[in-house]
Amino acid sequence: MNGVPATTAIPYGGDYNPEQWPEEVWDADHRLFGKAGIDTLTVGVFTWSLLQPAPDTYDFTVLDRIVDRAAAAGRRIVLATGTAALPPWLAKAHPEVNRTDFEGRRHGYGQRHNFCPSSPAYRRLSTTLAGRIAERYADHPALLAWHINNEYGGACYCGLCAEAFRGWLREKYGSLDALNDAWWTTFWSHRYTDWSEIEPPSALTEHWRGPNHTAFQGITLDYRRFTTDALLGCFVAEKEAVRAHSPHTPVTTNFMGMYRPLDYHRWAPHLDFASWDSYPPLDAPPTWPALAHDLMRGLKGGAPFWLMEQTPSTTACRDVNPLRRPGELRLASWQAVAHGADAVLYFQMRASRGACEKYHGAVIGHAGRDDTRVFRDVAGLGQELGRVGGVTLGARTPARTALLFDWDSWWALEMSDGPSRLVRYQDVVHSYYRAARTAGADVDVVPVTADLSAYDVVLAPLLHLVKGDLAARLEAVAERGGTVVTTYLSGRGDEHDRAFLTDVPGPLGPLMGVRVDEWDSRAAEWTNPVDFGDLRSPARLVFELVVPQGAEPVATYTTDFYAGTPAVTRNRFGERGGEGWYVATQLDDAGTDRVVRQVLSRHGLIGPYAEVAGVETATRVTPDGTRLLFLLNHGSGEVELPVHESATDLLTGKAYAPGEPLALDPLGVCVLRLA
Repeated sequence: MNGVPATTAIPYGGDYNPEQWPEEVWDADHRLFGKAGIDTLTVGVFTWSLLQPAPDTYDFTVLDRIVDRAAAAGRRIVLATGTAALPPWLAKAHPEVNRTDFEGRRHGYGQRHNFCPSSPAYRRLSTTLAGRIAERYADHPALLAWHINNEYGGACYCGLCAEAFRGWLREKYGSLDALNDAWWTTFWSHRYTDWSEIEPPSALTEHWRGPNHTAFQGITLDYRRFTTDALLGCFVAEKEAVRAHSPHTPVTTNFMGMYRPLDYHRWAPHLDFASWDSYPPLDAPPTWPALAHDLMRGLKGGAPFWLMEQTPSTTACRDVNPLRRPGELRLASWQAVAHGADAVLYFQMRASRGACEKYHGAVIGHAGRDDTRVFRDVAGLGQELGRVGGVTLGARTPARTALLFDWDSWWALEMSDGPSRLVRYQDVVHSYYRAARTAGADVDVVPVTADLSAYDVVLAPLLHLVKGDLAARLEAVAERGGTVVTTYLSGRGDEHDRAFLTDVPGPLGPLMGVRVDEWDSRAAEWTNPVDFGDLRSPARLVFELVVPQGAEPVATYTTDFYAGTPAVTRNRFGERGGEGWYVATQLDDAGTDRVVRQVLSRHGLIGPYAEVAGVETATRVTPDGTRLLFLLNHGSGEVELPVHESATDLLTGKAYAPGEPLALDPLGVCVLRLA
């Protein structure tokens, strides 16, 4: 089966670990779940040592009772394979299962994400456990979906991984000549003459000052790709073990949004549906989790995803862990739905009594009360989701704007020795996404391999590596009248991070109509204001010196010897009025807004509430063609908006006529079904 699990309403609930509690607590929990509208529980995530207490011993007694208890209460389960953390006996019996870190130290038993993905013992035992669980519960009436492992991550640098890496390279390149050419190993006398000479790039080999400083970008890029594939291999092996007994129940694993170590685009084809855990940075604006939601939706070609985890109140993994204020949980949950979530789930349902997550937020605290503010907020949202029912399920986002997100470019850019180590891929990508979203445009966040034919605007900031036929496909967007926007440090290298033997921005040059001969890099506090005529944007970090090759200046630098030269250009391309925009520096928000809004305006993509600060809009279209408009007020004050067409608020039942004012409270939400 391919797609999200079939439900009649938005699944509501989350991670539940009743194995930590005596069974009399379970009864109390389920009574509280009923009061909160909880209908879906993720169980078994960290149960390996419980289910397999010894190499040849399996005991499903407790898990049987957990699953049956959920079914008796009418709840569905997302059943995990329990393989995310090793049991102690496995690490003792097979020490090679423990990871070797970047500094070359073999770890002892402890923590989680603690297994070597190349270990035959781990692969054999984890897939055996997954298969036994699937065989036992495949036909259980409570089963809704399979949850493989948990939040895959980390890397290993042991001898097993070194040998696996060599095999991965042989398959990728076929010959040492091809590998040497890709990695440019004539530099520093690195030419390899035998596969056995290749070692993982680590603190003991090619790196200094940490993972982002490497002598050879090619080998480090490939090791990150290899690590992605090695962990993916573990997922696929467990999925196949599950599929052997449960061929039709959807399978997923929980991603972590913009998680740098793993290229989720390489994983996406192997998931039946995408799911992820949303824990935004403390100071993140609302467009930050929105970008991650849209990235997750883009993994499966725009299909809905599941919000597998979020905190109902606070986290426990940071130095400072602020509490979600009244209304913030509701707003964050509806924001996920607005961007494509077909489930709203939490970590965790009941607070752990001990260990590092005992202070992590939970629907039910240690005292088991139902009169706390957090429980009331969760219950209130449960009632609201219940009233909406299944209206939003399967709905898609009708975006005409795409933003390209590329892990390879992210990795290559941030380990490049020049022009600047101060440039952060996520921050720049977010700045262009933020500009489009605050202008009211719906945005699909897609891989560089995506079909771009449905989009009028393609935003491609920091497209550092240009791979395959991407340049031609971007030109095709402009040839049919669309607009492509890219930025400084784009078009710098091929898939191996080798510089193009042509003018910067490489294959993007004809579309952008510019040539970049030099680039200036300065400290973070130094600025060069960019003049748009009626706006000055204090640009920072990198300043490329652009020589137009047909493009016209839109804005110019104002200081230094290159004052008056173009900082932003526009190039007419093709016979249908297409355009290529090149932004040669890091603009501030106002400057980025100017560029993006001018592009969106050209295609009629500015939303009706673009001038209302703090109000986010998002559109979804249901399988039967019903249009849903989500209005989210992230501000601290009430706003009043005119309704532009006949609509009904699904949360209150109130009908609106065109032109009628709609009031949004602070942190307020409205879901309009448009006539």
